[in-house]
Parts: sequence; structure tokens; C-alpha cells
Amino acid sequence: MNTSFLQSHRKWFLVLAFGLSTIATSAFAQELKIGFINTDRIFRDANSAKAAQAKLEQEFVKREKELTDQGNQLKAIADKLDKDAPTLSEAQRNTRQKQLVEQDRDFQRKRREFQEDLNVRKNEELQQVLERANKVVKQVAEAEKYDVVLQEVVYINPKHDITEKVLKVLNSTK
Repeated sequence: MNTSFLQSHRKWFLVLAFGLSTIATSAFAQELKIGFINTDRIFRDANSAKAAQAKLEQEFVKREKELTDQGNQLKAIADKLDKDAPTLSEAQRNTRQKQLVEQDRDFQRKRREFQEDLNVRKNEELQQVLERANKVVKQVAEAEKYDVVLQEVVYINPKHDITEKVLKVLNSTK
């Protein structure tokens, strides 16, 4: 029964196969224009990204210096405790060790808070750079009639890389 079904509907299968091949051929006949954008390079080379980095450095330099100074003070206190330990009474040594532990705990907390604040601000700044870059990517894609622009790929032929074009537009405008 299967063979008779195929024989009786063979004409329809041929028409369907011909129709599908015609659709596939016409779809592939139109050239698909693909572009690629390297976001790491945008974050590194775009003037807006460099300005964001400078802004972050300026914003956090004071706190970073305070943490460095506090870390150096803690090291000096620990070194002094090690040096003085043989001449101290057990009560004095325990008191100074407790103070050192409390100061270190405070230092670690401040360092964690600093890192969290820095990460939050960095993400905010990079998000602004990315939003602006995405607008420029869209402008370039529309102007040059790209069908698809990819950001993350395993491999791309360098001829499809439009990062330089996007950087030129990004860096030419405020």
C-alpha cells in the first residue's frame, strides 16, 4: 500500500520538491550582508569608553589611596607587634592582637565596599557606552544595508568586521 500511495502521489511530491527548491534558490540568490562588531575593542578604543574610565579613576582615586594607606598602616602595626611580642606581657600582646584583628576586619569590609561600589559604577558607565555604541551600530548597519550585525561569535572572517567604522562614528561625535 505504501508503494501505491507514493506512485499515486508522486506528481505532488515532485511539484512540492520543485517549489521548495525554487524558494531556497531565490532566498540564497539574494546576498545576505553580515557584519561583526567587537565590543571589547569598543570598550577599549572608543573615546566615550576612555572618558568613562578616566571619570571612574577620578571618582575612586581618593578612596583607593585611603585603602592603600590603611593597608600600609596595618602592615606596620603587624610588623611592630611581631617585633615587640617577646618583650610584651601576655595581656598586652592579646590586647594588641585583638586591636589588629578589629582593624583588619574594618579594612577588609572597606575594601569589599570599595570594590562593590567600583563595580556598580563601572557597569553603569559601560552600559552608557554600550547603549551609545548600539545606536551607532544600527546607524552604520542601516546606512550600509547590513542584514545582520553580530557581537559575539566564535569565528568571523575579518572582512565582516565593522568595528573600525563604528569607532570612527563614535569618536567623531560627542
